[in-house]
Amino acid sequence: MPRKSFVPGAALLVTAALAAGLTGCTSGSATGTGGSDGKGSGATASAQSAQPGRYQTLPEACGLPSRNTVRAMLPGDDQPLSQADAAKIYAGRADITYDTDRRVGCQWTRETSEGTRHLTLDIQRVVSYNAAVSDDDRAQEIYTGKQQAAKIPAGSSSSPSADASPKDAPTNQPSDQSTDKGADAGGKKANGGAAAPSATPSDPGATPGSPLAPRELENLGDAAFLNDKLVTTDSGVHRDVTVVFRTSNVIVTITYDQWSVDKTKLPESQELQDKARSLAGELADHLGE
Repeated sequence: MPRKSFVPGAALLVTAALAAGLTGCTSGSATGTGGSDGKGSGATASAQSAQPGRYQTLPEACGLPSRNTVRAMLPGDDQPLSQADAAKIYAGRADITYDTDRRVGCQWTRETSEGTRHLTLDIQRVVSYNAAVSDDDRAQEIYTGKQQAAKIPAGSSSSPSADASPKDAPTNQPSDQSTDKGADAGGKKANGGAAAPSATPSDPGATPGSPLAPRELENLGDAAFLNDKLVTTDSGVHRDVTVVFRTSNVIVTITYDQWSVDKTKLPESQELQDKARSLAGELADHLGE
């Protein structure tokens, strides 16, 4: 049989056509991927996602306050402590948490013949699971809820003078007291008892309008407030001072209370507030490092 002749020009035309077809497919694929239906829209969504908070971990709570600060907040009654007792008291007791990168805490307690002082520290790192809400914004939402629950009005900040004391405030206003009948000296309510009348003297230091009244605090983190409550029970009287502040996506809560077995001797607002506020400033400085 006769052999078919080979035409070089035809082969070149076929090769060129195949190359053009492959180029067209590649170009079409890249255009489709980079358009509005693929990676381009994902990149836009990523760029619009809220930023994470500054803090990704938390420090060890019991070691955060200085030993001198804890010692000043837990004074004694002139009775010397053994080295073992001092180490136990000032070291604190760490809270049991399931994720120490999300929440840590510590508690300190010292009992004396005149009463008991408790110091509690709680540190929470907030993470937002909403891509449209930043960690900081979510932390602010939680902080605002705490402020509203404590009934601290917005714009209520004031700066008590260094020599302000409860005796400087008016004495003809009702005190900020609540009663928990059946509460023991450790602050726990027994059998859910009802409130009982109080024979405690008035507490002018926590009345509205006083520089020591519950209020927002300035120059502490991104937002802060202080609450002060006097509580009377059958076994004594105690004052609870709470300082809450937010820095980025971390919320710090300090609770400092003093129990007195003598109802005629009220724990002073000025001392407790000053010490709690000083500790808050120390913690804010540590977190800012």
